[in-house]
Amino acid sequence: MTATPLNWRSRVLVRLGTWVIRVLSATWRVRTHGYVPPRVRRDRGEPPVVYSVWHGQLLQALRMLRYEPVTALVSEHRDGELIARVLDTFGITTTRGSSTRGGTRALLELVKVVRDQRAVVLTPDGPRGPRRKMAPGILLIAQRTGAPFVPLVFHTDRLWRLKSWDQFEIPKPFARITVVCGPAQHVEAESGRDAAALASVFEAYMEDALSQCIAIHEGRMHVYDAAS
Repeated sequence: MTATPLNWRSRVLVRLGTWVIRVLSATWRVRTHGYVPPRVRRDRGEPPVVYSVWHGQLLQALRMLRYEPVTALVSEHRDGELIARVLDTFGITTTRGSSTRGGTRALLELVKVVRDQRAVVLTPDGPRGPRRKMAPGILLIAQRTGAPFVPLVFHTDRLWRLKSWDQFEIPKPFARITVVCGPAQHVEAESGRDAAALASVFEAYMEDALSQCIAIHEGRMHVYDAAS
């Protein structure tokens, strides 16, 4: 899709937002558990995965996936072009669409991306919620391609939380962030309809991973090696 031209205010906003993210994220103290970067997976000859990230934790996900060979789904709402430009600055390619606009085309494009041996990242509760409720699109992609579904969740000790539908998280300077990349799960379904019916099951996988992440962060759980 051809990029929509931005006016000068939007261009300034993109540049300012990119600068703020770079400066702020450089101060974060990040500990990862179970996360193998997509570039390492590719170099090992492992198949691509479908990363699932809750919409409110997009900044933390950007910190983890920047400059990695991944493609993100960005909505076609008004703010989508701004987000796409920021992601492009951090080396993340994008395709446009959502569960409400451009959904079928976006689904087909992401299936092709995975079949071309490139990981994808989606926010299954985006672009408008409900918060942490999984729409089935991510499962359709995983079912059609055979790529495993991988939860990627975060817990941050110090953050600003916006009063938006997703309670968007902005880690404060020098925040401590714990990252858990949950076990890969294949979507075992005969059809797209059967895959969609598993949304509550995979939503529970996400919530289990987040509970584990919080327990690790608080020292209530010992975990496996981060590079496993």
